[in-house]
Amino acid sequence: MRIGILGLGRIGAFHAETLSGLDAVESLVVTDPFAGAAKAAAERFGAEVVDSPEALLAAGVDGIVVAAATDAHPALILAGVEAGVPVFCEKPVAKTMSEGVEVLKAVRGRDVPIQIGYNRRFDAGFVNARAAVRSGELGKLHTVRSTTLDPAPPPAAYIAASGGIFRDCSVHDFDIIRWVTGREVTEVYAVGGNRGADFIKEAGDADTTGAILTLDDGTIAVVSNSRHNARGYDVRMEIHGFQDSIAVGLEDKLPLRSVEPGVTFPAGTPHDFFMDRFTEAYRAELTAFTEVVAGTRPSPCTIEDALEAGWIADACTLSLHEHRPVTIEEVRVV
Repeated sequence: MRIGILGLGRIGAFHAETLSGLDAVESLVVTDPFAGAAKAAAERFGAEVVDSPEALLAAGVDGIVVAAATDAHPALILAGVEAGVPVFCEKPVAKTMSEGVEVLKAVRGRDVPIQIGYNRRFDAGFVNARAAVRSGELGKLHTVRSTTLDPAPPPAAYIAASGGIFRDCSVHDFDIIRWVTGREVTEVYAVGGNRGADFIKEAGDADTTGAILTLDDGTIAVVSNSRHNARGYDVRMEIHGFQDSIAVGLEDKLPLRSVEPGVTFPAGTPHDFFMDRFTEAYRAELTAFTEVVAGTRPSPCTIEDALEAGWIADACTLSLHEHRPVTIEEVRVV
């Protein structure tokens, strides 16, 4: 098949490399406002370069991958749907939840599949955790712990436009908690602090946060996030049930150092970047998209899924600012 890529920044170029290695993908068509980025992709992957999204959609593509700036997501999703072309779009659907709701309303009832990029759904550990929960082998759940710790904060300009740590970083934890447990979040309580880079505080954001999520069956989920984890990129999940407990991310590249006598685990080189930690997950995610394009599977992460994670992020942001518990229904826009 022939896949178009809109946006060739860090993640777009990474997707171009991944797609170029998939057997199902015969050719790539790319576009980016910066001609140098498009030219580099053409040289590396033999991609065809066009000068606009309109030209890309007219180039006979079977599916498109939207990796452009967040502000452009709604228009590009809608353009793909109008053209009848299946869409893969990196999260979020839109810069604000109200815009995301408008996108959902605009595409509802259209027979064009849309997949939103939440790559943890394709990581082998999380896939196995979901299977363990769904099989009942853990028994009834009581506690989930989910962690995302970045090795260093992104640039100040990125932080200022990110929408805050809950919408930018924690939202991955929120999505994967929903996906693994099969439950919905009903209420949150969030706290945050600033012990590191001054520009994060100046942007009105926190660099380290914690959130308690209450799920609709009474399970408690604890989410921990930070922009500062000098040892590396740390993504883990623990799931505790009345019959068993399991963990995702306990492997030799875990960026954590044990001080127990005689313990050598973890013994590998720590993960230092999300692309390192989730290389295979991204490949599985885009392989899934080729199956969506081929019509052999439904979207594995819909706009509705992405918006549910977004409501949790909004609730946590409000909770942090107002120092109180917040229900999801309080922030949900109908």
